[in-house]
Amino acid sequence: MPRAGLTTDRLVRAGAELADEVGFDQVTVSALARRFDVKVASLYSHLKNSQDLRTRIALLALEELADLAADALAGRAGKDALAAYADVLRDYARRHPGRYAAARLPLDPETAAASAGVRHAQMTRALLRGYDLAEPDQTHAVRLLGSVFHGYISLELAGGFSHSAPAPEETWTWVLDRLDALLRGTPAS
Repeated sequence: MPRAGLTTDRLVRAGAELADEVGFDQVTVSALARRFDVKVASLYSHLKNSQDLRTRIALLALEELADLAADALAGRAGKDALAAYADVLRDYARRHPGRYAAARLPLDPETAAASAGVRHAQMTRALLRGYDLAEPDQTHAVRLLGSVFHGYISLELAGGFSHSAPAPEETWTWVLDRLDALLRGTPAS
């Protein structure tokens, strides 16, 4: 019998909050049960196990990110779209580090195909239309952007840029300028 007041959605959202507080790797059904002051068994009518919880948090994070990115990209093209998309990722990671980590969780092919990850790929390709890239260059560019954005964000979250000048914000702008120039096929100024 499910405990009154506990729903799968409420548990997933609480798990996402927990991930932001203590790190995605620390999120388990046991930790979530402690948060609600219930026995672990009470949660198994809503969640299969910790992996199910983590997958659901990943799906929530992908959905939240896709919604934010879609809003940011609306009506933008070229460098404006590139910067808007990148800034959404970076801002989300700063506000929700655990959820951002969750969005990187490897999903099985069926789950991935049904997730908002598909929207992310579509939005990345849509913003690249402003750069007139043919295949396979467009696929290379999708991978380049994902690698650069995730790499920069991960290093920044880990404090990797906090001990030297210039400020991370200045470097972020520099990176976006260089990516725009690269995608346009023009030298950066």
